[in-house]
Amino acid sequence: MLLISGGSGESFVQFLTVLVLFCVVLAITYITTRWIANFQKTRQEGSNIQVLETCKIAPNAYIQIVKIGLRFVAVAVCKDTVTKIVELSEEELRFETPGENQTAGFREILEKVIDRKQKK
Repeated sequence: MLLISGGSGESFVQFLTVLVLFCVVLAITYITTRWIANFQKTRQEGSNIQVLETCKIAPNAYIQIVKIGLRFVAVAVCKDTVTKIVELSEEELRFETPGENQTAGFREILEKVIDRKQKK
């Protein structure tokens, strides 16, 4: 309704104003989200508790491998409860390096699709 009320020059200025305000709000949201993520990360770094791996087994149920101090524990996390399943030794666990189990990027998937089409 605001864009219809004035002349074409006036409505264009109003459109640019709304666009700039939208970009400013988007930037503030992005910066705030990054700040909160870094704040939470630094809060958890000094603790003796780390969640190493999580596997979803039902809509509200997970199995997690947690390192508490020097011990490794498998726990079942449900909506209202957390249950210890078993204590694990370090030899029973397999640790992967960060780049070892990465999924293929867009470029690799696109190249595979192009290769398949060229073979047909």
